[in-house]
Amino acid sequence: MKIRVLDIIEQTMADGPGFRTAIYCAGCKHACKGCHNPQSWDFNAGRWMSTDDLLEIVKADDLSDVTFTGGDPFYQVEAFTELARRIKEETTKTIWCWTGFTLEEIQASARLSQLLPYLDVLVDGPFILEQRDTDLLFRGSPNQRIIYLHGEPPSDDIPGTVALEPLR
Repeated sequence: MKIRVLDIIEQTMADGPGFRTAIYCAGCKHACKGCHNPQSWDFNAGRWMSTDDLLEIVKADDLSDVTFTGGDPFYQVEAFTELARRIKEETTKTIWCWTGFTLEEIQASARLSQLLPYLDVLVDGPFILEQRDTDLLFRGSPNQRIIYLHGEPPSDDIPGTVALEPLR
């Protein structure tokens, strides 16, 4: 499978806790006013990369966990599900994913929800410029939630997180 990739940033510390390999995908229809990455809205931006090639990049960095962002990975959900499944099968890395959809919108869609079992953390919801808060960690407005999808967050809890019962 292939993913339309805008950029890959290795060993970033801005896209989740610790070192991360951030995969920025192309394509987003949310068009949030004040988006920090509006060039990612274009579904034709960037280049196609195979999930095999992306997996090799992820596996080559022993230090970094993984972030899916963009754009919105849920617009390429089948390919991101394949990549996330393989990351989980072949590594011990955690996966954080940013989306403009809410968790409830994702759960209401069989197509979108196929990615959830492979994610550790979902940062959900659209950025709302009028609610912008630069003091928030890993999100731009307080409507966005940092959701630990498989139970309690680690002891070094990040303010503003939500823990769910493990997904089944």
